[in-house]
Amino acid sequence: MKAHAWPAPAKLNLFLHITGRRADGYHLLQTVFQFIDRCDWLYFDIRNDGVIRRVEELPGVPPEQDLTLRAAYLLREAAGQLALGADIRIEKRLPMGGGLGGGSSDAATTLVALNALWGLSLPPQRLTELGLRLGADVPVFVEGHAAWAEGVGEKLVPVILTEPWYVVLVPACHVSTAEIFSAQELTRDLSPLTIEGFLSGQGRNVCEPVVRSRYPQIAEALDWLARFGPARMTGTGACVFCAFEDEDEARRVLAQLPLSWQGFVARGMNRSPLLEISGE
Repeated sequence: MKAHAWPAPAKLNLFLHITGRRADGYHLLQTVFQFIDRCDWLYFDIRNDGVIRRVEELPGVPPEQDLTLRAAYLLREAAGQLALGADIRIEKRLPMGGGLGGGSSDAATTLVALNALWGLSLPPQRLTELGLRLGADVPVFVEGHAAWAEGVGEKLVPVILTEPWYVVLVPACHVSTAEIFSAQELTRDLSPLTIEGFLSGQGRNVCEPVVRSRYPQIAEALDWLARFGPARMTGTGACVFCAFEDEDEARRVLAQLPLSWQGFVARGMNRSPLLEISGE
């Protein structure tokens, strides 16, 4: 199993509502996560000398902020086996800061992969608990099922959705989640939505108006994609997406993308490819 490739898929937020705030300032959210088959790939070489390191630099991410390394240390601490180690290499295919959950997915894959490769056999619920300590988006990647999410994003109910083909555009800007969630004009008091309401077509991304006003590249991408169908932003951006029934149609739209823009086509997935390799 040396240096085996483990997938870390992207996610899309199919809608995003804020229904209030907790006493600690965190926003109370409602959203639906669905995976897409666009993935980072992680490679692990197991060590028995207690060294955990990444073997290649990740531009813009110092080691102390790397969720992948933090996940490995956290898992080892939970197992109480300090001699465990790993060399970790990440093949980044997901844009950083794009709202696709790449860092959270990398952390989740690290927890699942090293739990298997180190022979720890920690139950999935324990991995989910550890993931939540790293970030609110990590649990959905650990559990690996498309989900309705509430709380700060950690209360998950699996859902079965259609699995369309998505055109995903990647505007050339980086959105600060903290900036958007602290914006005065952000709507924070929506009435709770039900799963049935979402499935009947209700729901929007309340962050879109704020991001549109501050990031013209994202507004332009949303407007361009809306020519072909309902366009939406994932998370706090920057990526935007539109669903299509078949791959050919999605690729025809992508082929019309302005030359200076970036984007890709991906298939929606209700089950993470991480579950296939982990045997869950």
